Amino acid sequence: MPNGIIIIDKPSDWTSMDVCAKIRGILREKRVGHGGTLDPMATGVLPVFVGQATRAVEFSENSRKEYVAGLRLGLVTNTQDTSGETLETHPVTVGCEAVAQAMEAFMGDIQQIPPMFSAIKINGQKLYDLARKGQEVERKPRSIAIYELELLEQVNETDYLIRCVCSKGTYIRTLCHDIGQVLGCGGTMYSLRRTMAAGYTLAQAVTLEDVQSRGEELLLPADSIFSQHPALQLKSAKQEKRVRNGNTFTDESVPDGTYRVYGQDGTFLCLSQAKDGTLTSIKNFFGA
Repeated sequence: MPNGIIIIDKPSDWTSMDVCAKIRGILREKRVGHGGTLDPMATGVLPVFVGQATRAVEFSENSRKEYVAGLRLGLVTNTQDTSGETLETHPVTVGCEAVAQAMEAFMGDIQQIPPMFSAIKINGQKLYDLARKGQEVERKPRSIAIYELELLEQVNETDYLIRCVCSKGTYIRTLCHDIGQVLGCGGTMYSLRRTMAAGYTLAQAVTLEDVQSRGEELLLPADSIFSQHPALQLKSAKQEKRVRNGNTFTDESVPDGTYRVYGQDGTFLCLSQAKDGTLTSIKNFFGA
């Protein structure tokens, strides 16, 4: 049975679930999930988890992500990107210096109001369902973090490329909208490409056509998502038996921290937390 992670360069006009469905059909494996939704308009890094590796999806969703986005000034839409209906147009009289200065206000820990066209639920209803009915409801600001924000290029009088490294829950189209508001001319997002997610980059990404032709050989091992944590190979059959039975084990030589734990034959078993010489499994990756 196929098990592992494929880093897909998601094509435009596909939903993240469309990609999962395609891979499910190619690999003939029902257990397929993705690590962080990309809107249909967006392209780029989409980690897709297959088989037992789906147990790692939760660890990808909270990771930092990097994007390169197209910011168009002088335009405001109802979706905060160019796929939506135009609400306002304004002349653009600002240049690179003003845009870079406006971006500085969005660095660090900030509050962001989610867009109406989003999957967030309020009183059990998804916002985009309400938005499509022409309704707008009050949304509470959410705490996000923007770690890096860089102006890459001025494309023309109205269009700019920006790079953003941010936390889970950040809406890049809302960031574009808000930068436009600060500048006084309005703004919207005209393109979006995710260049990093869950520690994986575009350099590791493959196309759906690649998966169609090469299949399982493109799967990365499940433990690759935990590469930032040190590896720990079990020293005895007794330790391995305890791990496989879901029990803690002791090794006073292991400093406190998080570890990738491997069996005596090198099989990846689990992600574990060490505390005072006792290791407790965070998530197991063995078994059916």
